[in-house]
Amino acid sequence: MPDRELARLVSDLVAIDSVNPSLVPGGAGERAVAELVAHRLEAAGLEVRMESAAPGRPNVVAVARGRGGGRTLLLNAHTDTVGVAGMDAPHEPRIEGDRLYGRGAYDMKGGLAAIVLAGAAALREGLAGDVVVAAVADEELGSIGTGALVRSVSADAAVIPEPTDLAVAVAHRGFVGFEAETRGVAAHGSRPDLGEDAIARMGPALVALAALDERMRAGPGHPLLGTGSLHCSLIEGGQELSSYPASCVLLGERRTLPGETRADVERELRAALGPAVRLRVPVSRDAYELEPDAEIARLVAGAAGVEPAGAPFWTDAALLGAAGIPTVLFGPRGEGAHAEVEWVDLPSVERVRDVLVEVARAFCGAPS
Repeated sequence: MPDRELARLVSDLVAIDSVNPSLVPGGAGERAVAELVAHRLEAAGLEVRMESAAPGRPNVVAVARGRGGGRTLLLNAHTDTVGVAGMDAPHEPRIEGDRLYGRGAYDMKGGLAAIVLAGAAALREGLAGDVVVAAVADEELGSIGTGALVRSVSADAAVIPEPTDLAVAVAHRGFVGFEAETRGVAAHGSRPDLGEDAIARMGPALVALAALDERMRAGPGHPLLGTGSLHCSLIEGGQELSSYPASCVLLGERRTLPGETRADVERELRAALGPAVRLRVPVSRDAYELEPDAEIARLVAGAAGVEPAGAPFWTDAALLGAAGIPTVLFGPRGEGAHAEVEWVDLPSVERVRDVLVEVARAFCGAPS
């Protein structure tokens, strides 16, 4: 039977609408869920402060203060969720057996509940070092929360309880978002002598991108992440049925591996698309990799009883790693991240909480 305190906390978090307002216009944002987290951590005795990642977008930073002389472990989870289109009662959590359903249950309010409870347990343990619990805004879009966090918090290692199905991930892919445009000449559909078709000109570009993806996925890959990949996400062109289209715009995404840079991908895309296609790269995030034998990786993997693995999705671990904080991912089981039906397995949330407490004890120094 699921732990009642833990199930109640996950339910309370899921019941709060925290849809990212930068991702979905009109989204509620993170303030209400941040206030709940701050209240729970204050009640547990941690030193709590609210920090502004952006106007109306708070981070919660809470410290389970140690006796002194030990190292600092950061536990970091995001408070925002994606939108709820197509969902039935997304903020009315329900429990069926071991599963708790609702938006954010799996990504990642189950993991958020685990670090809140692990932080409270660490304080009761009386460890030598500090355990910092951070609940951050905006991971689902711009990661302004963790971007702000690394300017105000330092730590010797970190764990992010993203939903890994109890795997311990020490690497994840990055991404480069790109925009490709072909130009034509607008004209009446009856005047092929005047019009030039921008949509037809995008055809060879689509073929070239598909071929690039094929070559990439047939080539050598990363031992934990496999190969990179490329897909076309959105395409738009033309203005009406009876006119030649003056423009066609394609949005796509290239998933990258450790060591691949934005500049590398831009050169690769330009070579594939050719000079007739205008290319713009508005956003990118680096891939992340930590040596599997790094101490924090060994501790989490040992406590979890698994071997280090990789994660296919991007996370804030890349930002923490870039700030010099060795970071691993370890989170609960479930399904439905960004989907219309989302659930988290409550016993696995308990397992994450217990593993984090064990890791904190080993990393920060056992109680005297």
